[in-house]
Amino acid sequence: MSSRPTILVTNDDGVFSPGIKHLTDIAKKFGDVVVVAPDKPQSGMGHAITINSTLRLEKTNFHYIPMEFACSGTPVDCVKMAVNNILKKRPDLVLSGINHGSNSSINVIYSGTMSAAIEGALEGSPSIGFSLCDYALEADFNPSTKFIEQLIEHALKEKMPKGVCYNVNIPKLKSDAIKGIKFVRQAKANWVERFDERKDPYGRSYYWLTGEFVNFEPEAIDTDEWALSQGYLSVVPTQADLTAHVYLNEIKNKF
Repeated sequence: MSSRPTILVTNDDGVFSPGIKHLTDIAKKFGDVVVVAPDKPQSGMGHAITINSTLRLEKTNFHYIPMEFACSGTPVDCVKMAVNNILKKRPDLVLSGINHGSNSSINVIYSGTMSAAIEGALEGSPSIGFSLCDYALEADFNPSTKFIEQLIEHALKEKMPKGVCYNVNIPKLKSDAIKGIKFVRQAKANWVERFDERKDPYGRSYYWLTGEFVNFEPEAIDTDEWALSQGYLSVVPTQADLTAHVYLNEIKNKF
């Protein structure tokens, strides 16, 4: 058995995406890497799990490592399968990404990338989700390499609180334009959505979800949206607990 850390790598763009290949290549420098990722894109799946159909695992050879698998399920399924059926133990680190597109602010709720990282934290492993603010398939992940290395090294050395993971978003900039890393909070923002109605060749309506992202606190200087706008990688410590703790105390006193 190797004495190196066991690092599980997953994502939501699929096992053959450029982002996960780049992340796996970086992770190999720090430990023994196991890849379990969806066999097809699973963006926007959030924390969904498969309960009404079977799951399948297929061996792949895209990452050039002994243990890599394409899973027919969601990103969270991939983490569960890896921990319970493949590794049969808790990995020393869970990495998810690198996602094509931002998962800052409210996007963390919808993100399959971040849900996989959160699931890793729920399993008791230090976990990080990485996203690049570039949706293009030919997106350049190289400028972020040294910063990803710093964060992986930090996560392996420092004891992260149990149940907490990092939501890391990377600005779409050249290497010399990225200023560094900022630990910040999640911005208060939302999508102003609409469904674009169209007609198919038979005259039946179908719909495309579209919308505009709105930051409700553009002047705040301690948020992920601010950090990204200033040329920093944003890192938000994230957890699964959705309790509104401040209001809980208030309602206890009132009710």
